[in-house]
Amino acid sequence: MESFKIKGGNILKGEITPQGAKNEALQVLCAVLLTHEKLRIKNIPEIGDVKCLMKILENLGVIIEKNGIGDYSLQAKNINIEYLNTDQFLEYGKSIRGSIMVAGPLLARFGKVKIPIPGGDRIGRRRLDAHLIGLKLLGAIIHYHNEHKYFHLYLNNKKKRLTGNYILMEEASITGTANIIMAATLANGKTIIYNAACEPYIQQLCKLLNKMGAKIRGIGSNLIKIIGVSDLGGCIHVILPDMVEIGSWIGLSAITCSEIRIKNVNWKNLGVIPKIFQKMGIKLEKKNDDIYIPSQKSYKISKLLNNAILTISDAPWPGLTPDLLSVLIVVATQAEGSVLIHQKMFESRLFFVDKLIEMGAQIILCDPHRATVIGLNHQSYLKGSILNSPDIRAGISLLIAALSAKGTSIIKNIEQIDRGYENIDHRLRILGADIVRI
Repeated sequence: MESFKIKGGNILKGEITPQGAKNEALQVLCAVLLTHEKLRIKNIPEIGDVKCLMKILENLGVIIEKNGIGDYSLQAKNINIEYLNTDQFLEYGKSIRGSIMVAGPLLARFGKVKIPIPGGDRIGRRRLDAHLIGLKLLGAIIHYHNEHKYFHLYLNNKKKRLTGNYILMEEASITGTANIIMAATLANGKTIIYNAACEPYIQQLCKLLNKMGAKIRGIGSNLIKIIGVSDLGGCIHVILPDMVEIGSWIGLSAITCSEIRIKNVNWKNLGVIPKIFQKMGIKLEKKNDDIYIPSQKSYKISKLLNNAILTISDAPWPGLTPDLLSVLIVVATQAEGSVLIHQKMFESRLFFVDKLIEMGAQIILCDPHRATVIGLNHQSYLKGSILNSPDIRAGISLLIAALSAKGTSIIKNIEQIDRGYENIDHRLRILGADIVRI
């Protein structure tokens, strides 16, 4: 099992181009299963979760051709649906949460699918109800096999075709919305999804599907209307830059007093992310479609209009993505001032802060959902430590903390970081970081 060895305290400088969006990539790769025609997808990030999903697709019979870095052609012409019955699929499927998004396309196209309880980050319970209830309303019959921990979904009508319906989602699940949208594109009749997730990843998926021949309206809203079609075709699609990685680079730049320019960020799809970092006192400039962060020796956290302590919380789009709260906690440890971080959407995501406290951070974990961070304002630095990466986002946050700390840190279990960040150690060394993989 590999680790990172980091000598912290270096000031970094240079330009960085963000990778393609992880969450979008997992969705659009599953959409390949909706058609027998070829799709070309560009800007696919070379990360662990994507590689795992592509292995699942390849084993299902999808023909995958690499055209260049992050540029692949995929064709699901001859699918071996029986692969879903193998132990290998159950193992691959359990390792990443994105595996559940093969359910909608395969059910729509072949009338049956088996999916294991998906894996992914250990950040508390993550319900599957949004997926299953939505697919059930479209006509799926669902059986759960407790012994092997998988769901069997199938259609019992003669045409083996889903039927459009009105679906009111209990939660605006991103992957749940994606699964239902993909299934509904090949359903018979009209589907209306209310309280749908409307993140840029979902918007991109809908745009891809429309290019393939789907009839989707309401893109960017929480009310999606879909008229089912009999078949879909191929097209070319380019994945957006990863907004979470962009936020990670902003945070890294601030806490290490570094000057970094983040290239081609697609500003219009960043939502409130730049404003949240500006509330943390971080200077950033829009230069064409880049973000420029100058070197800052200090950054001061704003207060609310009534002079109360700033509270930052996550929310469904267009609110702040929960994936950046871990990074914001680390950034706050060296700010001037205090901030309350409120993690509303997941129940176990803040438990990594005990590692930051061991490194010298002043953090009060109020409860599983709230942490108050008292900034050290670079007057007292974090110190190097031996750390363990519990999940993707906590992992990158601990890496950022280690890069800002005085002394040497070892981060173990870095496959969690590799699941979401492409060649992160190599890219950091280009900027001047002292990091090696051991």
